Amino acid sequence: MNRGSGESRGGANLPALRGYNEALLLDLLRGAGPVGLGRTELAARTGLTPQAVSKITARLGADGLVAEAGRAASTGGKPRTLLRLMPDVRHAVGVHLDRDGLRAVRVDLAGRVVAESIGPLDFGAGPEAAVEVVVRAVARVGDPARPPLLGVGLVAPGPLDHRAGVMGRVTGFPSWKGFPMRGVLEGRLGLPVLLDKDTNAGAAAAAGAWLRAAWPDADADADTDAGRGADVGPDADVDVGGPRTCVYLHVGTGLGAGLWLAGGVYRGARSAAGEFGHQVLLLDGPPCRCGARGCVEVLCLDAVARGDLPEAARILGEGAANLVALLDVDRVLLGGRVVAAAPEVFVAGVRAVLAARALDPARPVVALAGAGVAEGAAELVLASLFGRAGG
Repeated sequence: MNRGSGESRGGANLPALRGYNEALLLDLLRGAGPVGLGRTELAARTGLTPQAVSKITARLGADGLVAEAGRAASTGGKPRTLLRLMPDVRHAVGVHLDRDGLRAVRVDLAGRVVAESIGPLDFGAGPEAAVEVVVRAVARVGDPARPPLLGVGLVAPGPLDHRAGVMGRVTGFPSWKGFPMRGVLEGRLGLPVLLDKDTNAGAAAAAGAWLRAAWPDADADADTDAGRGADVGPDADVDVGGPRTCVYLHVGTGLGAGLWLAGGVYRGARSAAGEFGHQVLLLDGPPCRCGARGCVEVLCLDAVARGDLPEAARILGEGAANLVALLDVDRVLLGGRVVAAAPEVFVAGVRAVLAARALDPARPVVALAGAGVAEGAAELVLASLFGRAGG
């Protein structure tokens, strides 16, 4: 349910939970957009006392995070003062590290892109070389004259260990296994770094798209078009609904899935959830770079290489149908450069397979994701400020 339009989350009137309650109010104000909310409404939605809300919003105001947004129309009594989030007082950086390229963005607290850097990357050159590319990209988008950075979200192809911040044996690139990416980058950047899979960032971006939709474009003097989502295609069939259970399917140099379940990214006990591309669809099929045969990744990307995009979409749909049957999600969101090149073909193809295989007439929505993976990486950094489970 959209928190900007009435969802309640329980607060707690305990000093030990001061940080939690601050995050709770910030999240509601973020969802409300520039119009803001009154203190009475904040108290009603959280269960906090009006006195507690006043104290918390005063602290947030002193930190520059919250300011008055005018007064609500009178309903007979004194007009209520509205409060709003000030998005430009803190920023976060998201970096999408792909096998052949890199995209970095700086976003404000509303998730709007205010700077962007795109460049090539040779994943085969090894992690040390990639670190240098990431450091330069963060420097390009992290202008010291801009608001301070909360941290950097770096996302890359899996497998990897999200908790330890260590890379795994990325398919086709065994030299990456065991590289302590988070620790190395924190030492170089002097900032907190979050490491996660690119598909998890895609899920976080897709689930948070409704929040960004509540805000107008970033300032006209921004370094790039706000929130343009370079790897999610045009505006048609873009999902910006509220956060629900969903799978995000990424088709780029590989295939993967991000899972948004129970209000947050589901990573699994070993950060290994979402290896969607390596489910076997065809026994004794063509060899995949993972060592198995007939994986959805090799079948789909071989069809892309032949120029048969409808067949690639059908294969993607068959894999998606397996996930829907297993997890009973209500949204299947598509992203990545291959999807962006032919969005209508992929959305229609996946929809057709799900319709043919549906066991329930209430089929999930199939749409393009509302933002790119780099934006999702930054969203994972912002999650802790707003008390969300994404990070």
